[in-house]
Amino acid sequence: MKIRDRYITKTLLTHTLLVLVVWLGIYSFFNFLAELNSVGKSEYTILSAFKYVLLQLPEVAYNQASSVILLGCVLGMGHLATTSQLLIFRVSGASILRITAITLKIALIFVFVLIAIGEFIVPISSDFSENSRSRAMGNDSASLNKEGFWIRDGDNFINVKKNIDGKLFSGITVIEVNSSKKIQRVIKSKSALFDGNSLDMSNNKIFSIDASTFVDNISLKERNSYNKIVSFDQDLIDSIEKEPKDLASSTLIKQIQFLSDNKLRSGIFEIELYKRLISPITLIAMISLAMLFIFGSSRDITLGRKIFFGVALGLSFEMLSRIASAMSLSFELNPLMSAFLPSIILMIISITLLIKKSTS
Repeated sequence: MKIRDRYITKTLLTHTLLVLVVWLGIYSFFNFLAELNSVGKSEYTILSAFKYVLLQLPEVAYNQASSVILLGCVLGMGHLATTSQLLIFRVSGASILRITAITLKIALIFVFVLIAIGEFIVPISSDFSENSRSRAMGNDSASLNKEGFWIRDGDNFINVKKNIDGKLFSGITVIEVNSSKKIQRVIKSKSALFDGNSLDMSNNKIFSIDASTFVDNISLKERNSYNKIVSFDQDLIDSIEKEPKDLASSTLIKQIQFLSDNKLRSGIFEIELYKRLISPITLIAMISLAMLFIFGSSRDITLGRKIFFGVALGLSFEMLSRIASAMSLSFELNPLMSAFLPSIILMIISITLLIKKSTS
């Protein structure tokens, strides 16, 4: 790598890390102030609040990755532009495309590092922080009961009134449907223990329906225990109370597969997964478009205006992406197209203009 390339790389890395530190610092400050309102409840201390805020930082960095990296690159290139160093690089033989390629390489390094953090560290740190906060504030498992849910498992329908901790359920109803789409058996249980493969239900009432006669016959049996094999796993249960953006990509894939197998709508999960897959391309498109303004003028555009442009660009595209996702869900459009189309359009426009700029 040439000295010039190393210098550009160092500048971009420095500014991007600086933006990340400042971004996380501002978040931590305001979130810590908000948490101070809860200090004093049960065993929730200032140290507990600080630990909660600290454990939330990986999630913040992951969720704001595109904006942070875009702003860092804009700041770095803006610094080189306002100090006339870009002009010197271009006179020495560095083309616009070459400098842009270096910028994109640094951006991709950051985005892949933050993606790795989001996939492997964020799910663990976020769950741990929420659980620690709840325990410190005196919320035991009885008060943390989640709302019940319905889930379709093949031809069976399962209703859980209370999800205690993801493994212990209360108030279970299993409706078994035969090949003729008629109810064959209804099993009601006071509680069930989920081991990841089956429901071990206790205190059961089993209502069997015989529809072979003119009048349906219903018989009742009571059992102390009943084991029901299911096709969903623990990841699916854990994901029920979470937003798609809070799930790891592997869990999203499992959720989509399960919903598709059971002929249920999975659009909201597909859109989130596709947005993550397209995020590197989206970042490349936004940075390429920002480079047009950087190279457009090195004197009459102040650093403050470049910062404003970087923030405005990221927020504008984020708004466009959310609008496309909402339209996809509202009008039942193809989730793949709604996630990819805005990024592809921006990519084509930015690269076309950048090539035209470099050859002019």
